[in-house]
Amino acid sequence: MTILCTHAGAIDYTPQNAEATLMLKTPGNHSVTYPLSMKKADNGYCTYELVSGRAIPVTVYQKLTGEGDKRQVTTFITALEDIYFNYNQSVRTGFRHDDCQFYMPGFWYRRNLRSPEKAPSFHTSDSWTVREDRLSTPLTGIFNEKSGSYMTVVRLDKPVTDALTTHKEGEVILSGTTSIGFTGFENKEGQASLSFGFPYMETPKTYIRKLTLAPSVTAFQLLKKGETISFTWEIHEGKGADFSDFVSRTWEYSYDTFRPEPVATPYTTEKMKEVISNYFVESFVESNPLVYNSGVHMRTDDCANTGVAEVGFVGRALLNAFNAWEYGWQTNRDELKANAIKVFDSYLKNGFSEAGFFNEFVNYKNNFVDPVHSIRRQSEGIYAMLHFLEYERENGRRHPEWDQRMKKMLDMFMQLQNPDGSFPRKFKDDFSIVDRSGGSTPSATLPLVMAYKYFKDKRYLESAKRTAGYLEKELISKSDYFSSTLDANCEDKEASLYAATATYYLALITKGEEHRHYADLTKKASYFALSWYYMWDVPFAPGQMLGDIGLQTRGWGNVSVENNHIDVFVFEFASVLDWLSKEYNEPRFARFAEVINTSMRQLLPYEGHLCGVAKTGYYPEVVQHTNWDYGRNGKGYYNDIFAPGWTVASLWELFSPGRAEKFLQK
Repeated sequence: MTILCTHAGAIDYTPQNAEATLMLKTPGNHSVTYPLSMKKADNGYCTYELVSGRAIPVTVYQKLTGEGDKRQVTTFITALEDIYFNYNQSVRTGFRHDDCQFYMPGFWYRRNLRSPEKAPSFHTSDSWTVREDRLSTPLTGIFNEKSGSYMTVVRLDKPVTDALTTHKEGEVILSGTTSIGFTGFENKEGQASLSFGFPYMETPKTYIRKLTLAPSVTAFQLLKKGETISFTWEIHEGKGADFSDFVSRTWEYSYDTFRPEPVATPYTTEKMKEVISNYFVESFVESNPLVYNSGVHMRTDDCANTGVAEVGFVGRALLNAFNAWEYGWQTNRDELKANAIKVFDSYLKNGFSEAGFFNEFVNYKNNFVDPVHSIRRQSEGIYAMLHFLEYERENGRRHPEWDQRMKKMLDMFMQLQNPDGSFPRKFKDDFSIVDRSGGSTPSATLPLVMAYKYFKDKRYLESAKRTAGYLEKELISKSDYFSSTLDANCEDKEASLYAATATYYLALITKGEEHRHYADLTKKASYFALSWYYMWDVPFAPGQMLGDIGLQTRGWGNVSVENNHIDVFVFEFASVLDWLSKEYNEPRFARFAEVINTSMRQLLPYEGHLCGVAKTGYYPEVVQHTNWDYGRNGKGYYNDIFAPGWTVASLWELFSPGRAEKFLQK
């Protein structure tokens, strides 16, 4: 094969700041590492030839293209005999490692110091490389806080396939060909370096399941004699005012680089709701004091009801009841209306603690009522009820007992609120604090703003504005979005998504400079939320179910540093993006909202297309798209336990756009 390369001048990509190595493995033996030196190619076509000080059965050339702040590096490897290889290289940024923050979208933010030692973080090492399919964009960025300069590297090759291996750690030989390389950052003699290569390797640890780090892994792919393989990365430099500005600019750059298109599916919004509504019917439980849709801790293989009634978080009992109620009226389905009103009546009678908070987690199989409350579940319950009460008022029906219950809860909320505007993450009936973390605070903003509109009580709006003061000071300005989800304590998507939604609500209810201030905060937080959503379609190996049924991952969001899977958590975020798109004349937001909207339709389960779950409409949750699992099945499959209570609620809100604007701007 003849390789035609061209010269280019741009970023300082030279032998002084770039280095490469080639690892060759003979089956049954440890690999041998060959450092490669870059020298000007003498064939008149290529920029560099990469040569070893020892004879190797391979040639390596590089072509550099691009100009200005971008430089494409294409590497060609030609085998002179059959080889098993792993190629890796690094580029020094010129930044002191200690001056830098680091970014791998959907997986690594700053130094991941909110994460425990058992998850990837600086607690374990200051240098990490990971396989590309862990990341919502196959990119690593390094931001120099002292100078505001940053450098990123992104893989440009189109992903096609993945290959299975018999082991997940150590040196592994791929069973076929993969498209998955690696990327990351390393401390090279005190200088921050971008590292990347192919096929994948993960150092110093690989992350195989929740809070489980394993020894490093290095993959080797077969390249037969006479064959050439190539891969292209783009290096990009820029300046940002702070880490938040860096993330915003990098998201826009990533969007412009990948240009993700909406996913073509045959399912209209009406079809999605029609199929999903089967969940409202089959999950209905009325044999206990609380009536609810069972949607927590289910097995994917039978979707049997589990005896757990959960107000918010992964159960979303009250929001599902409202969605069923509204849909029942819209489609004249009396069963849905009858079931939903039973849920509301049962919670009014049996759903409150002695102090007047929601009994937010009740397990009837072991007669357990969780005595610990969370600001998130309580808030999600009030949010659902205010939607129900406003819908009822619009249609000439009133529920004064519910009104009084909601007022009492909101007044108790204000007793819980700290002087800095935050809310404790967890607490008890006597107002004693179990978890003081303020990461869940934005979940309370939504019902407080809604309550101001519904009850016309300015105290609620003032309380909501105080939450925004905390969010601005502690989360948004510090680019530190953490601990919103209740089953992890780390950097997570939901914290940034909730922060964006909270300030969006305040922007909708205010005017003038105040409106603009909240809108700006919404925009800033939204870039972080967006950074968790996939720009690209990760490849799967033949035999991995998600790949076999054709899942395209663009538009799906990774969850958190601890929980490295994708899911359909979006709720109102697409409406936030559509609003921002108009507010700032930024078409990227609306276009990506459409990617999310279409992509999340793909795994709709119905007869003949159940997508790995047992019942129609029970939308899957733990979608394992990379080498990680909760303990079951791994990449290409779901965990065996899932919670369709929240997936159904999330998709229903996605397909019911503009709810907040209709509620707050009448």
